[in-house]
Amino acid sequence: MLNLVWLLLGGYVAGIVLPFCLPGRPESRRLTSSVAAIVATSAGIVLGILGLTSSEPVTGTLASTIPLLTLSIRVDPLAAFFVFTISVVALAASVYAIGYLQHFEGYASTAKLGALFNAYLLCMTLVILADNAFFFLLAWELMSLLSYFLVVTEHEKAEVRYAGLFYLIMTHVGTAFIVMAFLIFFQTAGSFSFEAFRHPEQPLPEGMRTLVFLMILLGFGTKAGIVPLHVWLPYAHPVAPSHVSAVMSGVMIKTAIYGLIRVYFDFFGGQFPWWWGFTVLFLGATSSLLGVMYALMEHDLKRLLAFHSVENIGIILLGIGAGMIFQSYGLKELAALGLLAALYHTINHALFKALLFLGAGSLLYATQTRNLEEYGGLLRRMPWTGSFFLIGAVSISALPPTNGFVSEWLLFQSLFLSFQIPTVFLKLMLPIAAAILALTSVLALACFAKAFGIAFLARPRSMHARRAEEVPAPMRIGMGILATLCVALGIVPMVVVPLLDRVVAPLAEISITSKVMAIDGWALAPVNVEFSSLSTPALALSLVALAMLGLGLAVALGGRLTTRHSKTWGCGINLTAHMQYTATGFVQPIKRVFSTIYQPTVKLETEFLHESRYFAKRRHFEFHIEPIFEKYLYDPLLAFFATLADRLKIIQAGSLHLYLTYMFVALIVLLLLAV
Repeated sequence: MLNLVWLLLGGYVAGIVLPFCLPGRPESRRLTSSVAAIVATSAGIVLGILGLTSSEPVTGTLASTIPLLTLSIRVDPLAAFFVFTISVVALAASVYAIGYLQHFEGYASTAKLGALFNAYLLCMTLVILADNAFFFLLAWELMSLLSYFLVVTEHEKAEVRYAGLFYLIMTHVGTAFIVMAFLIFFQTAGSFSFEAFRHPEQPLPEGMRTLVFLMILLGFGTKAGIVPLHVWLPYAHPVAPSHVSAVMSGVMIKTAIYGLIRVYFDFFGGQFPWWWGFTVLFLGATSSLLGVMYALMEHDLKRLLAFHSVENIGIILLGIGAGMIFQSYGLKELAALGLLAALYHTINHALFKALLFLGAGSLLYATQTRNLEEYGGLLRRMPWTGSFFLIGAVSISALPPTNGFVSEWLLFQSLFLSFQIPTVFLKLMLPIAAAILALTSVLALACFAKAFGIAFLARPRSMHARRAEEVPAPMRIGMGILATLCVALGIVPMVVVPLLDRVVAPLAEISITSKVMAIDGWALAPVNVEFSSLSTPALALSLVALAMLGLGLAVALGGRLTTRHSKTWGCGINLTAHMQYTATGFVQPIKRVFSTIYQPTVKLETEFLHESRYFAKRRHFEFHIEPIFEKYLYDPLLAFFATLADRLKIIQAGSLHLYLTYMFVALIVLLLLAV
């Protein structure tokens, strides 16, 4: 497996260097960087599969001249799973980029973009493989900086610069908490080695363990985008190039999920009080519900998808939180089930969210806009993109026979099995979390009914939509890879579950494949077949059979299919695109129901036709959602620090003598502390 690691590293390094060796040939540079990434990601996929099936972890170490830094890697099942997930999404994005980067020729260097993208993928993979905290933090910081440079690709736009700065600040705040947590581990372990973190010379005191738990939750939670640390996602993801957005939302934020699992279940050995799990569960439920609610109000397609990342990170945290609660009560089978559901949804979200971002990028490529209100009728003009986007929409809405349905179904089973917990409070809280998950799923379905219907159905609403054409073949192939996997992971979970169990078993200290799989592997029966069971292949076949039966009955009863063209009746008025449902109108009832949370500001101006006062000639409608977290949390914090900085600037008087006095006083204090 170490040879595969070298191939992976070599591929990414080639993708960083080679584009600059082909001056004046943009097509060759674009193709070279993408092919190098394809080679590296293919090696990563094979490495992930071998790591998942290997009986023992594989390690490797390179000496370093920097004190405390050891360039050590470790491929265990948990790392292998995330390397596989990153590589699959990155492979599709790299193929997609061959066609998509044409969009940037003329005002951005495709060589720089390709090199930055390869370096970004390399650092993200090293974050997962790192077996030393210093090495991990180095790769983590490089990943954050490189993603910042990719986000600000179109830096001539003010909104892009603001989004990039916002992202950079938030990610470094999160990194600061991770650094402090790792320093606490180092203090007790005497080394930055992850193996020393697992088996320290002396265990952490209870208070320090709680402090590390909170720091890790804040640090990785910022990168993951949990509420209320999610505010950077709707700014950074939309303005980045779409293949970068797909990787950021699909897998970069999952590195934070990796960090949470690695620390809580590996470094802490799965030993923690129940309230840790409840905290994660509560944040997951809050993130999932608020994420989808804010996504519903968005008409910028990429911002809509960014808020859905918040929602799905919340769903993953529901599984992790439930697993931690069960683990704290010694219910290892249920803990393993919750963790397995979380990991299943991790790879599922990586696939369908990357697919949807690539679909959004294709719409942007064809229409030059992200505004849903300017789409319409695109399914006829872009049938491949529309079909792939529909698969992603069905998957994220957790409908069978796609992958999102399976992972959310497993998570429901985990939450409903909470009756085995001896505490009444938690017996109530976990079913409530399941109810929130159900509401989240319904709202997600409504959101993507809006997104797909407004974008692809009815009539074009703008000249851009009327002139749209299907995207180049590489872009379609990239989306096709992810769409195929979305369907495959929904139909054959009997292949996925045993592999995920190899990841979960060392963490939960129990294997549950035999308890989850029933009927020789053709059905899922979480822990107890009498409680619930599901055969996804049978469900998929049933859906296909019902569809064929409906088509057969239509032909038998209605005769031969014919096509008739006629104008739609519009009460005597010629039908125009302005009479169609808009994205704003579609979500109006939901906005009214949840107006307390949204706190909308509405402005409506209408001019009616002379022929009839029932039809509008022109209607101008504006509504704005109150950014609650920015207004009530971040703006006051910024105001506080701005005021504090203004008052502290008095110490910067410009006097050299005063600065020397500061240094002298600081030295005296340090000497006193040392004594």
